[in-house]
Amino acid sequence: MKNQIMLITYADSFGKNLKEMKEMIDNYFRREIGSIHILPFFPSSGDRGFAPLTYEEVDSQFGTWADIDDIAKDYELMFDFMVNHLSRQSEYFIDFIEKHEESKYKDLFLRFKNFWPNGEPTTEEVAMLNKRKPHAPCVDITFADGSTEKIWCTFGEEQMDLDMASAITWEFIERSLECLMDHGATLVRLDAFAFATKKLGTSCFFVEPEMWDLMKRVQQILDRRNIPMLPEIHDHYIIQEKIADHGYYIYDFALPTLVLHTIYTRSGKRLKHWLNICPRKQYTTLDTHDGIGTVDVKDLLTEEEIEAVCDRTLEQGANFKMDFSAKANVKPVVYQINCTYYSAVGSDEAYLLSRAIQFFAPGIPQVYYVGLLAGDNDYELMKRTDFPRNISRHNYTVEEIREEAKKQVVAELCKLMCFRNEYPAFDDVCRVEDTEDHLLHIYRSTGEYETRLLANLENYSFTVTYKDLENGQWCEL
Repeated sequence: MKNQIMLITYADSFGKNLKEMKEMIDNYFRREIGSIHILPFFPSSGDRGFAPLTYEEVDSQFGTWADIDDIAKDYELMFDFMVNHLSRQSEYFIDFIEKHEESKYKDLFLRFKNFWPNGEPTTEEVAMLNKRKPHAPCVDITFADGSTEKIWCTFGEEQMDLDMASAITWEFIERSLECLMDHGATLVRLDAFAFATKKLGTSCFFVEPEMWDLMKRVQQILDRRNIPMLPEIHDHYIIQEKIADHGYYIYDFALPTLVLHTIYTRSGKRLKHWLNICPRKQYTTLDTHDGIGTVDVKDLLTEEEIEAVCDRTLEQGANFKMDFSAKANVKPVVYQINCTYYSAVGSDEAYLLSRAIQFFAPGIPQVYYVGLLAGDNDYELMKRTDFPRNISRHNYTVEEIREEAKKQVVAELCKLMCFRNEYPAFDDVCRVEDTEDHLLHIYRSTGEYETRLLANLENYSFTVTYKDLENGQWCEL
C-alpha cells in the first residue's frame, strides 16, 4: 500500500452511509487521506459489525457492493476478517441449531464437548485462559432437538468461535477472503486472530507454532492477489516484534500510551527508546474504534507509569476495559482506556504535537475518524447505549462534518497530514536524536529528501522543517 495516511471509520459514522462517507472525504479530506479502513460493513448481529453473518454481502443500511467498488476506485481499502468467530445469527449457526448433529456446519463451530477431554474445562484450565470475561468463554446453546451444549465464545454472546481444525472452516475462510479480494481489498486486517488457535494446556492465546501455521495459511490465500495481511493483536510488544520477524506488517499499539505518557510527563525518554527499537514495517495509531491499549506498553513503561497514565485519562473523562486473564495477577487490570485522543491530551497544542510525533514515527499512520475531527468524548451516546466504548464512537452527520472541518485545530492537523502524504521523506531513515528529556528531535529521510520534527515537550511547541530540493534550503512548514 501507499505510504500515506489511512482513515479508520465505520460505514455509518462519517455520514450515515458509504455514499455520504465518500462525499465527505472527497470534499474535505482528499489530500489528507490515501487509504481507508472501513470497519466491518457486513450484515452483523452485534459488536458494531464484528459479529458478521457473512462476508458476501454489504449491510443494506450502509449501501451496496457498488458503493464499496466506487470508493475503491479512488482510495486503497482495508477490510476486516474476523477469523476467530462468526455470528450466532448466521445461516450457518442457525442450521446447526436446527439440525444439530445432522447439520453440515456442525464442525464449523468449536464445541466444548469436542475440545475438553471431560466435556468442560476444570477451574484450573479456565484460570489459565487468556479471556475477555470473568468465566469460561462459552455460551449454552439449546438445539431444536431439545439438547443443550456449550459452544466456545471468546467475545460477545453473538460471536461463536470457529473450529480451526475443521475442513469446512477453511472452506468458509477461503470463500470469504476471495469475496473481499473481489471487491477491492488492498489490505486485510486479521481481527482477533490470536484467539483462533486453541490448544489444551495453554492460554489458548497466540499458541505457537500453531499460530504461525494459521497466519501462513491465510496469507497464502491472499497471495493469489498479492494482498498483504495486517494481524491485529494487543499484547506485550515482544509479540509484535515476533510477527514482524515473520515478515508481516504489525500495529504499533505501544505508541498511543507512550505518547500520552510523554504529553503528561513532558518527558520523551520512554518514547525515544521505543522509536529507536520498534519495528519499521508497521501501521501506527493513536486512536482506533477500540480503546487505547495498556498491555502493549508493559516493560516499556513501569507499572507505576502505566497506572499514572490511566489515572490521568480518568481525570479527562475516560473509562476502562478490564483484563480477566490469569496474567492479570488475580485481580482484573486495565486492558484498554476508552477515551478520544483529543479529550485525553486536553488541548489543541498537545493534540497537534501528538499527531506530529505519530506522523514522524516509523510506519504508515492511521487516523481514526473522531481524531480527524479532533472530537471530544461523547458521553450522551455512551449513556444512551449503555456501552462504555461508545464514548469515542460519535456518529457524525454530514452537517456536523462540514462544521467540524472549519475548526482551527482540524485545519492545522490537515496541514500536517498533507505534508506527511506528499513530502517523500518517510520511507527509509528514522533517527531520533539524543537530546534532553524535554526535547524531542526526529529526523526522517529518503534519498535526498529530508525533514525534521523539533519539539519542546515543556510547552508542546514544535516546528517541522524540510529540505527544498529546488534551492537546497531548509524551509519551515
